[in-house]
Amino acid sequence: MLRLPQVVPLTSDRTSWISACIGIGSNLDNPVAQVRQALVALETIDETRLIAKSSLYRNPPMGPVDQPHYINAVATVLTGLSPSELLARLQALERLQGRVRKARDRWGPRCLDLDILTYGDRAISERDLQIPHPGISERNFVLFPLLEIAPQLQIPGLGPISSLVLELDGSALEKIP
Repeated sequence: MLRLPQVVPLTSDRTSWISACIGIGSNLDNPVAQVRQALVALETIDETRLIAKSSLYRNPPMGPVDQPHYINAVATVLTGLSPSELLARLQALERLQGRVRKARDRWGPRCLDLDILTYGDRAISERDLQIPHPGISERNFVLFPLLEIAPQLQIPGLGPISSLVLELDGSALEKIP
């Protein structure tokens, strides 16, 4: 059974709270349950609150096609954490749900993948953290769910979600009831 950290009230000495978008994906170990569990787990991150969550979508894998289809969703959170602190908390949730990171499995199957897609209006380029998430403008399984919950969102350096989705084919996405 997954043991989640205790929820901490949204009070802090920090002076600002930032809106961040989180991408969620799974194609192993009951992917629908993995994604739903991750959405619940986002509520347990200290100094962070879930603001909105998209529907779940089934889609073909990106990269090697000899793997199961993915279930994807996105969420927006309000956080007092820095980008690196938020990333560390997301990776801890991945581990709690059974993820073992392997460099050679970049686009391979996984039980859970949590990515910071955006962090306010910031662009960040560090060794272990790229925001906006690399390739965001090419991923229908990210942009269509984002359009669902944040239609006015501007992706730093790329433009509005509403324009970016016009460049993508969403026909392979299947909304999960």
